[in-house]
Amino acid sequence: MATPFVGRHTELALLHKRLDRVAATGGGAAVAIRGRRQVGKSRLVQEFCDRAGRPYLFFTATKGASPVEGIADFLAELGESSLPVDRELLPKDPPTNWADAFRVLASVLPDAPAVVVLDELPWLAEQDPVFDGALQTAWDRLLAGRPVLLLLLGSDLHMMERFTAYDRPFYGRADNMVLGPLNVAETGDALGLDAADAIDAHLVSGGLPGILRAWPHATPALDFVEAECADPASPLFGVPEAALMAEFPTPDQARRVLEAVGSGDRTHANIAATAGSRSGALPSGILSPLLRRLTDEKHVLASDTPLSASPGKPALYRVADSNLRLYLAALRSAQALSRRGRPETAYRVVERRWAAWRGRAVEPLVRESLELAAVEDDFPWPGTEVVGGWWNRRFSPEIDLVGADRTPVAGTVFFAGSVKWLGSPFDPHDLAALARGAVEIPGFVPGPARLALVSLSGVAEAVAHDEGVGLVWGAEDVVDAWRGRPAGPTGRRNGS
Repeated sequence: MATPFVGRHTELALLHKRLDRVAATGGGAAVAIRGRRQVGKSRLVQEFCDRAGRPYLFFTATKGASPVEGIADFLAELGESSLPVDRELLPKDPPTNWADAFRVLASVLPDAPAVVVLDELPWLAEQDPVFDGALQTAWDRLLAGRPVLLLLLGSDLHMMERFTAYDRPFYGRADNMVLGPLNVAETGDALGLDAADAIDAHLVSGGLPGILRAWPHATPALDFVEAECADPASPLFGVPEAALMAEFPTPDQARRVLEAVGSGDRTHANIAATAGSRSGALPSGILSPLLRRLTDEKHVLASDTPLSASPGKPALYRVADSNLRLYLAALRSAQALSRRGRPETAYRVVERRWAAWRGRAVEPLVRESLELAAVEDDFPWPGTEVVGGWWNRRFSPEIDLVGADRTPVAGTVFFAGSVKWLGSPFDPHDLAALARGAVEIPGFVPGPARLALVSLSGVAEAVAHDEGVGLVWGAEDVVDAWRGRPAGPTGRRNGS
């Protein structure tokens, strides 16, 4: 039985909008869709093609194939597709270059709107250095004036960004769509989980459909992990392992830096020490460019800077994808034990590291949820545009949540807050520690600025009625923010 398609309403609507424009104008449109492996690009586009009910060609490149093999596969797929008006126009012998292959494509296009999908586009560019130019020429001369929607898919984020860059042939010819993982609400809906379990499942899976397809319905995260520890070939291990090998096929310095961050090192100095060698820490002249590459080009790391009314340092680094983050922190060790036939020990490795890992991993999700909720009418600080954290060079205190009007230097700090994702409620001791730390944030003025509390297990009664508290959230509120719904019964957005 086919796996039900979940979510992606916005992305489907955007694709249908472009197809409708093609139908209305009779001219072509192109969209470059990029996203990490197993994020669901191919499934999204297949679903779109199925729902659109238009003739389409869906061609997926093969990594390592020669240009001649790639063109032959393209023509074979074209012949089997619903696209050709007259199959007699297809040549008996495939052409030997992409320019001629695209001429064949143009010759069999119907007069009515159609869809052409080229999946794994970077592999085609790897096979043939003139592919980009051939596609640009074919688009300009043969396709752009026809009612065709061209969808270009790729998992290599940097290469897909470069494909439409200003100095490349296809610049200005395609809209860009970045496909992220399923959000936490979609993850919960797909698995039939309540809010708290949905958040756990989202953190473990990273919202990646490639993992969620193997996740039994209504199964909590740790139960799923425990079951999968008996299967070393499980997608829980295989998806992040494949992503790591695709991005870093050899254990070079970049991979050592990533693994240092994945093991828990967050500062420049600690990363340098862990990623260094016997001769010492990795020099700043080497580490800084690597960190920029991993954050700005590969997007595998995220860099967080302190948010306040004054410029702040140092930056803290984290693995951007929570599934890969868990793999580097615990799942890789568990997989090694699973391969040795020790599933119980493998699960205990994850279980031991779970609480500390989850407490850190949930913070970026909470910040994103608060940013989404800030547009709602009942949010207590409607001027909030960005939510970050704050720390000084001593990391004492370290504040989980800071809401402000802009970044990197805030004009107004609206609130400071704490995330407590444990089995015990947020108590007066926690509140006192937050209040002491908040006054050290440049720009935080008690009174106008208040406190925000996000807790897995609720808050103590005395905390709930404290006048300094302006917002109390639980797991339901974190998830509901992604649905655009007001806070549930645990949420207190107006401080009353």
